[in-house]
Amino acid sequence: MLRFAPSPTGDMHIGDLRIALFNYIVARQRNEDFIVRIEDTIKEQNVEGKDQEILDLLALFGIEYTQVIYQSQNVRFHAAMALQLLHEKKAFSCFCSSAWIDNKKQEALDANKDYSYDDACRNLPAELVIDNTNPFTVRIMRPDEDIIIQDKVQGEMRFTPDAVDSFIIMNQDKTPTYNFASGVDDMLNDISCIIRDDKYKNNTPKQKHICNSLAYDKTVEYAHLPTLLAAENLSVKSFLEDGYLPEAILNYLVSTCSDTPKEIFTMSEMIEFFALEKISKDPIEFNIKTLQYINKEHLKNLDPKELSRYVGFADEEIGNLASLYLEEVSTTKELKAKIAPIFAQRIIPKELSEQVEKVTECIKQAPYFDEFSDFQNYIMKNTDIEEKNLSQVLYLLLSNAEDGPELSKIYKYLKNYLGEIIK
Repeated sequence: MLRFAPSPTGDMHIGDLRIALFNYIVARQRNEDFIVRIEDTIKEQNVEGKDQEILDLLALFGIEYTQVIYQSQNVRFHAAMALQLLHEKKAFSCFCSSAWIDNKKQEALDANKDYSYDDACRNLPAELVIDNTNPFTVRIMRPDEDIIIQDKVQGEMRFTPDAVDSFIIMNQDKTPTYNFASGVDDMLNDISCIIRDDKYKNNTPKQKHICNSLAYDKTVEYAHLPTLLAAENLSVKSFLEDGYLPEAILNYLVSTCSDTPKEIFTMSEMIEFFALEKISKDPIEFNIKTLQYINKEHLKNLDPKELSRYVGFADEEIGNLASLYLEEVSTTKELKAKIAPIFAQRIIPKELSEQVEKVTECIKQAPYFDEFSDFQNYIMKNTDIEEKNLSQVLYLLLSNAEDGPELSKIYKYLKNYLGEIIK
């Protein structure tokens, strides 16, 4: 089983979507379940409705899950596991105050050293623990030897006992810390492979140490993805609002960190060729121009009627019209900005007003012409306007722009709409 474990504390970012996507692809490849675990244990940080928003976005991107689990529903298991570690003397109560810890961290900083808890409370006599009424946290004892992770992307990663530390697993209010809750939940959910961003790699040995301390011996695979730089503040919603197609975004996320057999591909094709072992180790700079190119190519591949829906219609002819502008634009938002004016009121420049009026009246009286050349010749004959000047007027009347795709192509897809746009 694989999982995506978002926190409902804000918008889903593009980097979060990448994690969800890669976990989903691997689950499909291995024919394993894929679950969503909402990590909501820090109640004061949760934003109402963000959990459902995350699920809705996953559905929009075609990322299917078999179950949704809320981490807060597992707090009784977290407490039970912490108590087990205390009984087995693999964890201990820590009465060090926050101020004391902060002071120790500052001392380490001043000495240009990495901070590590000094195990001040590790060997307290039982009577000092039982009789102590001060608030306390629960810390897991640091490992006795290095924690080694065989990572499918980064290779072997080794962490010393001091790097893992005797870290806190239960806060003073008896809520679990992130690493403890996550480690225990991965055990409860029987997670087989954990795919996460490389920036979170220091959490991995802590969670592995938790599993080891609880005698959980399942072999779990790990894959730490190279960080997608400058993507932390890029929300998925903003990309959708800007007119990027879900499948194009997924295409971009896969192609940025892995060699692919072709530039443009679908979700089903991703599932066929994607391999964790082929992912680059190096951080990746987010490139909006590459995303724009990929999005444009996906727009070109859309069925005309489907394309028309992105500009507010459900008509094959409007879809074909919209496709004429795909060399000029990259997103559906930009495309809509090209199509919407065609059906909007014209603001006629004063110097063209007389010619526009003549052509408008001529078009209203004209019979139906299937070919643009016949349409143009009819207007020239009945208005005495030269072809060069007529082109300027027709661009304005047909597309509400000074130029654009060839008039003959615009006319081909607008000829049945002339009564609606020429008023």
